Amino acid sequence: MTVRDGKIGQSYTVTGMDLAKETEFRLQALGLTIGTKIIILNNKRSGAVIFKVRGTRLAIGKEFAEAISITGEA
Repeated sequence: MTVRDGKIGQSYTVTGMDLAKETEFRLQALGLTIGTKIIILNNKRSGAVIFKVRGTRLAIGKEFAEAISITGEA
């Protein structure tokens, strides 16, 4: 499942990223790394997703949201 598929208010763990290396490094610098827990705050119809990561709100576009794999909390 990807960040784009996440439900508002649910907690997930990042399991992978299929992005250009520069983009992946930038997201890692912002705290989004493999194994990081995120909470989906808003999932807009336009494709943008807003989520909380390490205490900070982060907004990403549809293409990035579809390239970040997550798994649900058990």
